[in-house]
Amino acid sequence: MDIVYGFIFGFLSSVGFGIITNNPRRTLIPSGFVGAIAWIVYIVVGWYNHGLVMPNLMGSIVIGILGNLCAILFRSPVNIFYVPCLVSLVPGAILYDSMKNFALGKDSLAAYGFIKALTVGMSLAVGFIIAEVIANKIFPPVKRYMSQRENRKKND
Repeated sequence: MDIVYGFIFGFLSSVGFGIITNNPRRTLIPSGFVGAIAWIVYIVVGWYNHGLVMPNLMGSIVIGILGNLCAILFRSPVNIFYVPCLVSLVPGAILYDSMKNFALGKDSLAAYGFIKALTVGMSLAVGFIIAEVIANKIFPPVKRYMSQRENRKKND
C-alpha cells in the first residue's frame, strides 16, 4: 500500500510544483510520472537500506535518466523535468529541524542535522552526475531517431 500512496503523492507533488514554477502544460503529466517513479524507487531502496544516502542517490539517478528521456521525447529543457521531480527528495525537514535546534541552542543536534542534509544534497548531486553520464551514452541514438522522424514528417 505504501507504493500506491507513494505513486499518487509523488505524482501530485511533482505536478503541483510544476504548476507553481510555471512549467509548460504539456510537460506536467510526464514530470508527474517521473517524480512518482522516483519516489517509488526511494521507498523501495529505503526498505533495504535504512539510511538516507542510497535512497536519495537512486531516486536522483531515476529522475536524471527519465528526465533526460522526457526532455528528448517532449522537446523541452531537462530542467523542466528535474526541478518539479526533485522537490520530494530535497531534505527540507532535516534543514528545518537543524535550524530549530540551532535556534534553541542545541548545537550538536544542529550540526548533526546540517551534516545529514549536506550528505543528502551531495547524494542528489552525484546521482544527477551519474544519470547525465548514462544518458549521454544511451540517448544519442534516440535523439537521432527523433530528428529523422521529424525530418520525414516535414518532407511528406
